Amino acid sequence: MTDRRLARLAGAFYLLIILAGVTSEVVLRAPFHVGSPETVAAALSEGLGRLRLSLLFDLAMVGADITVALLFYRLLVPVSAGLSLAAMVFRLMQAATIAVGLILLAGIPTSLTSGADVQATTLLTLHGIAYDTGLALFAVNCWLMGWLLWQAGGVPRVIAAGIALSGGVYMAGSLARLAAPDLLPLIQPAYLVPLLAETGLCLWLLITGRVRAR
Repeated sequence: MTDRRLARLAGAFYLLIILAGVTSEVVLRAPFHVGSPETVAAALSEGLGRLRLSLLFDLAMVGADITVALLFYRLLVPVSAGLSLAAMVFRLMQAATIAVGLILLAGIPTSLTSGADVQATTLLTLHGIAYDTGLALFAVNCWLMGWLLWQAGGVPRVIAAGIALSGGVYMAGSLARLAAPDLLPLIQPAYLVPLLAETGLCLWLLITGRVRAR
């Protein structure tokens, strides 16, 4: 398979990551993060179908993430074998961390059935921590990818820079979740940066199939 076709394939799986991730976290699970623990437990009980559907979308996202990690390694290894390998490893570690978070979410229905509402809300909170821990790993991937794409020369440098800046946003969000949760509302608007940068990269790959200048 040619590099152009591999790049377009990476773009297609990147699109799946974006759509599945936004659907699961923003569309399906957002109502579960509002209100007191009692309100959250009630929302979970009434929305188990939404919760289970979000698990399927996240599972699709994890599979696509693994695929994109492998494809980008193949495409960028001529730029730097060592950094391409490191970027792949950090992205795969992120996928593994998110997968662990899915196991936590999958335990919520059982907790609710047994009347352990506090345990259910705790599992939801732990999933959020696991997700943001994964994004800390992804932040390192973004920094490496930003440099690799900049050096490769086939992607507009504004996109490469945007990917690198996205790493800063992801790392700030992860550190806030772990050490200063009260700061999260201040950081959340900055997630527009990775949304635009990653969407731009995705569309560039799909339309042009170019990663390297030559």
